[in-house]
Amino acid sequence: MQHRTTIIRNLGNIIQLVDKSPPPPLLPILRSQQQAELLALLLGDPDLEVSVSELADRTAIPYASVHREIERAEMTGLLTSRRVGRTRLVRSNTTSPYYEGLADVLTKAFGVPHLLAVALAGIDNIDQVFIYGSWAARYLGEQGQRPVGDIDVLVLGEPDRDALFEATSPLEARLGRPVQITIRNAGWLETGSGSFHDTVMSRPLVEVPLRPGHTVSRERI
Repeated sequence: MQHRTTIIRNLGNIIQLVDKSPPPPLLPILRSQQQAELLALLLGDPDLEVSVSELADRTAIPYASVHREIERAEMTGLLTSRRVGRTRLVRSNTTSPYYEGLADVLTKAFGVPHLLAVALAGIDNIDQVFIYGSWAARYLGEQGQRPVGDIDVLVLGEPDRDALFEATSPLEARLGRPVQITIRNAGWLETGSGSFHDTVMSRPLVEVPLRPGHTVSRERI
């Protein structure tokens, strides 16, 4: 009986020690959809520096929630901020040891391909969608300057053009750059010709996952 009492007392001491241990510094990360979307926007664009209010506007997340999530992320070292007058400007902290890995994961899960997939979910007669050009090249690891221009999107199939542009236009404000849509028929990658076709086929393509299990990305040489 005394032996059992001693064991229980020791277990209690262990539990108290565990409870008193500080949480890992990255424990709050990915605690919510809102936090994941904010981090994907900032870590996916390392040169982006925006105010907290602009982040709220871009993501349609309440200002108080954005402020709270930014505070948590900055405490972990994933983000950094500075003040210009009364404005707080936020950006990713590329010197964080977690930056590269998290930026890759979050961009795949919540970044541009995900946002396009959500925007195009209700559009009929789309066979495949790819991002091409400089954004796709940077996404797949090609070295170069930040793609400050458009996000180039190739849509294969016969979707309603007006519905397509209406669905993607709101993304421009969120991403801070134009989304340029080009529509071609379903077999264009295999059977197309001309200088535009040659250019697209010679550069990386990132496939937008329109349905569960869809290939996320591929590179064409």
